[in-house]
Amino acid sequence: MSVYARFGVATVINAAGTVTRLSGGQMHPEVLAAMRDAAGACVDMVALQGGASRVIARVTGAEAGIVTGGASAALLLGAAACLAGLDPARMNRLPEVPDGRNEFIIVRSQRNMYDRALSVAGGRIVEVGIADRYSGSGVRDAAPWEIEAAITPRTAAICYLAQAQSRPSLAEVASVAHAHAIPVLVDAAAQLPPKDNLRRFLAEGADLVAFSGGKAIGGPQASGLLAGRADLVASALMQMLDLDLFADTWNPPDEFARLRQLRGLPQHGIGRSCKVGKEEIVGLLVALERFVAMDDDARQANWRGILQAIVAAANGTSLQLTIVDRPMPLLEVRAPDATALAARLAAHDAPIHCSLGRREENVLVISPSALTAAQGAVIGAALRAI
Repeated sequence: MSVYARFGVATVINAAGTVTRLSGGQMHPEVLAAMRDAAGACVDMVALQGGASRVIARVTGAEAGIVTGGASAALLLGAAACLAGLDPARMNRLPEVPDGRNEFIIVRSQRNMYDRALSVAGGRIVEVGIADRYSGSGVRDAAPWEIEAAITPRTAAICYLAQAQSRPSLAEVASVAHAHAIPVLVDAAAQLPPKDNLRRFLAEGADLVAFSGGKAIGGPQASGLLAGRADLVASALMQMLDLDLFADTWNPPDEFARLRQLRGLPQHGIGRSCKVGKEEIVGLLVALERFVAMDDDARQANWRGILQAIVAAANGTSLQLTIVDRPMPLLEVRAPDATALAARLAAHDAPIHCSLGRREENVLVISPSALTAAQGAVIGAALRAI
């Protein structure tokens, strides 16, 4: 009996991708073994984050990095770092910002549900630009000068959503921000692969970048990483830690030496609920090392092979199956009624969950990122039977 069966929970075949609502993907045995090993001993969590910083800095080129409880937690902590810096008094006041320096400038077309993390930390979102190219009424979006015009003494940071269609470019935004000594916080939660993106956004001028650990990296679902400027990463860490200790016993590792210069220890920070366990930290680090060691082309070929197995097993179905690259290979299943097809797949003996993001086009989308080849064969047989 599996542990899920023990608690009366059915397992599913996750063909929707590494989404949180379906518990993410399946971790490699090496990652699972590392997490079991980590669970069997106790460590100083600041020292462990110091070790994490060394690994993250090596693979991203950042000055420092920490493991967080997911990409959203990384955004919240990054926002808190931009709001408070290394001032423990400001940390204590969050989400209140008495001097009003709490504004995060965001291009209107880059707004998304996850930027609520900025508001939770104490930020106030200021939108710029006009999303005509999204509404279909024109070609305009935001321009660098509009971002610059929105900068005031109340500006804490500029938040940027890293996507291929985002405008202006990150380099242009960073140039404007740094001319005014304003940091740039980048949401790159799902921007892997390619693995070069681990370095790209920092190289283009980002001061902080948030990635998900439970998606393509293959780490624990409740993990993420925040990488960037050492002072901001140290502030983010400080606002997540358990600080129930005497100040004279506080001795952070060299990776966070700036924290030794604080005028005192703050209270538990705004990001205390974003804490991450030793098991998740170790699991993410092992997964991260595996991710950067694997060739992007080999990863793509493996995913495409899973989709090809689905197509082969579905041989004879009247459904239209098409493999596309966006940039991850995906399988589009065109049906007379995508919603009805999704319901029948979910009612399968082994419940199969696909993405309904394009159901208005009567297209189901199957992602290979959380699938095994054996599960691909099951999906293909189910499509053929239906």
